[in-house]
Amino acid sequence: QEQLVESGGGLVQPGGSLRLSCTASRFSFYYYNIGWFRQAPGKEREGIACISDTGGSTYYSDSVKGRFTISRDNAKITVYLQMNSLKPEDTAVYYCAVAPRITTIQHMCVTGDAEYWGQGTQVTVSS
Repeated sequence: QEQLVESGGGLVQPGGSLRLSCTASRFSFYYYNIGWFRQAPGKEREGIACISDTGGSTYYSDSVKGRFTISRDNAKITVYLQMNSLKPEDTAVYYCAVAPRITTIQHMCVTGDAEYWGQGTQVTVSS
């Protein structure tokens, strides 16, 4: 069964940094676009960063642009989300997801149109 596992969440003070990782197993990671999504309590899920199968294209939501960076290492079948200048409003459960590369990364991030999802990792930004 295809699987995505997120890690790296935790508690961080405002202005701090975290790096999330998402490792895939049991499917051809190289043929998929990958995205990071988040959902805060009482809010809708938000696509915040997506990256193409080759890593050559990225898309960011306005809420994280300039602060977060998505990257992938296909050899390690892992995608990363480097989060800097964290704010309390970044508090959420963060999920990674994959979509076939025929899906544009903008469509994937904006609509959440993905084939597989991870279980999520909690990020809490608080002093």
